[in-house]
Amino acid sequence: MMESIVLIVHVLLAAAIVALVLLQQGKGAEAGAAFGGGASQTVFGSQGSTSFLGRMTAVLAAGVFATSFALAVFAKQKADSVNDAGIPAAEVIESAAEVQPELPALESGRAAQSDTDIPVAE
Repeated sequence: MMESIVLIVHVLLAAAIVALVLLQQGKGAEAGAAFGGGASQTVFGSQGSTSFLGRMTAVLAAGVFATSFALAVFAKQKADSVNDAGIPAAEVIESAAEVQPELPALESGRAAQSDTDIPVAE
């Protein structure tokens, strides 16, 4: 339940940070305002939106970092609980690497290969 809540908050924060980045003006917008674009800074006051939106972006970025860290902790706990349940992951991998399948022996001569189109090295 807690993992679902953190995941929902994480997705909402990520969407909000994308929206804030898209709302911010580029560096070229200030140069355009110097040549008569007087309506470029009317919503957020005379200093513009750089300080407000910049701070909000930093706060949301910290929130995304914190929720990412929390989701990583939840994933680690879930992986450890699966290992504690009796599934020997390392032992299974090592034993599977040691098993080598038996290959069939090749028959020498043309009698065995007369019904196939595969060439034989002699």
